[in-house]
Amino acid sequence: MGDIRQSLLPRDVLSAAKELLYHLDIYICNLVQSGRQPPQVDSKTLELVEEFILHAPKDRSTPARRMSALQELQLLEIMCSCFQEQSRDTVRQLMFSALFSLQGNQADESRMALLSKLVSMAIAVGRVPILECAATWLQRTHRVYCVRLAQVLVDDYCSLVPGSVPTLQNIHSASPRFCCQFIAAVTTLYDLTSEELTPPLELLQMIVSWIQDDPRLVLITFLNSPLSGSQPISSLDVTPLGGLVRWCVKAPLTYRKEKKPALTNGTTESEPEVGPLFSGLHLSVLQVFMLLPSILNEKGLFGRLALLQVESLAALTSDLSRLLDQADKHTHTSSADTHSLSQLTLDRLAQALQVAMANGALLCSREDLRAICSRLPHNNLLQLVLSGPVMYYNNIHTPPLAFSPHAAHSPIASHPTHPAHPPHPALPPHTPLAPHPSSHTQYPAQQFMTGMPFPFRPSH
Repeated sequence: MGDIRQSLLPRDVLSAAKELLYHLDIYICNLVQSGRQPPQVDSKTLELVEEFILHAPKDRSTPARRMSALQELQLLEIMCSCFQEQSRDTVRQLMFSALFSLQGNQADESRMALLSKLVSMAIAVGRVPILECAATWLQRTHRVYCVRLAQVLVDDYCSLVPGSVPTLQNIHSASPRFCCQFIAAVTTLYDLTSEELTPPLELLQMIVSWIQDDPRLVLITFLNSPLSGSQPISSLDVTPLGGLVRWCVKAPLTYRKEKKPALTNGTTESEPEVGPLFSGLHLSVLQVFMLLPSILNEKGLFGRLALLQVESLAALTSDLSRLLDQADKHTHTSSADTHSLSQLTLDRLAQALQVAMANGALLCSREDLRAICSRLPHNNLLQLVLSGPVMYYNNIHTPPLAFSPHAAHSPIASHPTHPAHPPHPALPPHTPLAPHPSSHTQYPAQQFMTGMPFPFRPSH
């Protein structure tokens, strides 16, 4: 395509960009039909994209071309139509990659600006092909740029234009893949480390409603993507589970706000209560964990692939330790309130750890888990999880951690009854002991773990 540059130079900026998009579509269609594997856009074509669509000057002597706001809007409409009319997904994905894959040069800022506006428009007008391409882009791009795109979309639909959240919420049914990647990006962006990095209430309500309606939504990328070593290390996590666990666990401490002063009529002005939202989200995340055994077994990955990373867990417990120390120093809440919120945080952490380990999402030994949680204050439920039985993942038929041999007072039906051994011929027959009055099934005792006291009564 390098030979069309001279024909584009005399044109105005919008006409040149439109003409290049037309030729780019033809070029990629021919590239796909040629059967070349993998199909790859050549560098000269990428240079044309940077010069005539992103308006990065080819050299210092060439003045930069600029579009007016109206021309830029027209270009976005042309791009929406171009992707909508192209029926082959392979061509669309290659074209999107040619336009917006980051190249590590000065044109990347223009790429991000145009991409953010295009995706925001695609949400507004319901252009699903662009959202599907954007989902792939979010899956393959460095998380720093994914977070930037998410920030623009949150600003557009949750801050700048009041009442526009339903427009963003409606894409749940149109493009679940994009929603999954969007959740992964916003949970990476809003890590609850400061007021600025706390998700807006409208965003929180939308994400909670998405996941409650369809818990499998957060697994869409994992379910539909081939697992290979090509996943960039710096990209977003394959599921947003780690970020969602962080939200649920840290919320009781980070969303604590002073009550607003009473108004003249005696009422108080306050934001809607977020506690039930995070409680519902926490339940949904636990339900997602419980879906994993059948999915991981089907893929042959139970005990081999951790969807909840130990590194993110270590970072979470470090943040919790700091937040809990700060909570003890707050003066605007009573000591009882502080203790209650701290225990709620630790209860949610313990529940997430137990259910994640029991269902193969977290591959971590109890010893490592105790080391990670060593700086946290005492919590009965967390202590129970840390003192639990050891889980081995080399055999996928090993009973899960949630299984307790003392949970029922009757033998397990699936265990066969073993016949009694005949007496040893060289010894007199052994007189059997009287049966124990309890009907508990006998199991080998767990080895006692020294240095891990477990109180049988809650400490006060």
